[in-house]
Amino acid sequence: MKTLGFIGMGNMGQAMMKGCLNVFKPEELVFTALLEKDCQAVSEKTGVSYVMDVVSCAKNVKYLVLAIKPQVYPEILKALTGKIREEQIVISIAPSYSIAQVKKGLGDNVRVVRAMPNTPAMVGEGMSGVCFSEDVYSDEERQMIQNFFSSFGKMEVVPENLINAVTVASGSSPAFVYMFIEALADSAVKYGMPRDKAYTFAAQSVLGSAKMVLETGEHPGKLKDNVCSPGGTTIEGVAVLEARGLRSAVIEAASAVFDKCQRM
Repeated sequence: MKTLGFIGMGNMGQAMMKGCLNVFKPEELVFTALLEKDCQAVSEKTGVSYVMDVVSCAKNVKYLVLAIKPQVYPEILKALTGKIREEQIVISIAPSYSIAQVKKGLGDNVRVVRAMPNTPAMVGEGMSGVCFSEDVYSDEERQMIQNFFSSFGKMEVVPENLINAVTVASGSSPAFVYMFIEALADSAVKYGMPRDKAYTFAAQSVLGSAKMVLETGEHPGKLKDNVCSPGGTTIEGVAVLEARGLRSAVIEAASAVFDKCQRM
């Protein structure tokens, strides 16, 4: 029996599986995707074997990861109804499907772990919010789930009522950060810096700033203040960002994400 099976090989599925290969051997994993040519490409790149139907993927694994788009869930849940054994655990990453909805589709006795990872998992720096169904999990199973999510970044266990907030804070936010990096790099290009170097300077600054928040434990506002010398260059830029509504724009974008999660 394989340890982990993945249904779906989109960006998130590939990111998680790539991280898993830092901890698990290729022969411990199996996956399936819609198109065989895509399966072949992923298998050649990773050494992980594949099957061409979801039931075959599910039946020989302990942990089954549903790495599929929300619109595909009804079809996949229908195909797997009655096929999940009592000792198996299903890991669901759809933003709009609650644990109760997955259980309703697969069977009330199925143990479901709901999670919201993000695409930086591709480089081992993902952030995942994880919540467990109100079922019994052994210490070994919980450790295994910890190992899985930690293989491609960090994880925090949260109550399910916070999972949409996790989507705001980490699930969707990489897109906002990429936009900031792109805009910052554009500004450096405007003043003569080659674009490749501009991206390096901007991206490394974001990476280093994030690391400062995580490793110092200081409030982001204090770290910002530390950069802003009285009458200096940085405070001039900060004043413009405040005047143009950077904070309110981010909060409104996050509200749009949260509202969309609620509607899905």
